[in-house]
Amino acid sequence: MTLLTDTVPDLKALLLEKSVRTGTFTLASGKESDLYIDCRMTALDPFGAALIGDMGWHAVREQIVADNLSIDAIGGMTLGADPISLAIGMASARQHPDEALQVFTVRKEPKGHGRGKQIEGNFSEGNTIVVVDDVITTGGSTLKAIDAIEREGGKVAFALVLVDREEGGREAIEARGIPVVALFSRSTLLD
Repeated sequence: MTLLTDTVPDLKALLLEKSVRTGTFTLASGKESDLYIDCRMTALDPFGAALIGDMGWHAVREQIVADNLSIDAIGGMTLGADPISLAIGMASARQHPDEALQVFTVRKEPKGHGRGKQIEGNFSEGNTIVVVDDVITTGGSTLKAIDAIEREGGKVAFALVLVDREEGGREAIEARGIPVVALFSRSTLLD
């Protein structure tokens, strides 16, 4: 089993190499920033996915044990959360099969055909959930995922994010009573 201390430097280095860019950028929120973080480049890399899975599962399990939680599934808003959720779900199955997390994804809008579902995958009403996001800036996409999960009868125990840009997103999510666990922050990533 890979330990947290084994993965932190490698994952940080990979994020810096593949996902972090400096310059002038317009973010999804419309804000201008000197930093752009595209975690998909790391999360969709096979080595990055393995590192995210191990480190993410370690952080999730630590929170589960600390708060004596029973978690059914993990997922978040497509596309950013999808590879992260799957990597963590796979790590949970590999390392603690009796605690393996099911994985789901939240569509930006409900499907316009079929059953019209907004949540796809292994999610059921009454599930206790870890909601995932790749990067939080304002917290808007994470909050949108939380709204969809709660509308469908899920209970969000906490949020796990790969990178907190430290621009108010954590506070917005925690104002809803949902703790945030960040694997990295802008400060720890760029120190």
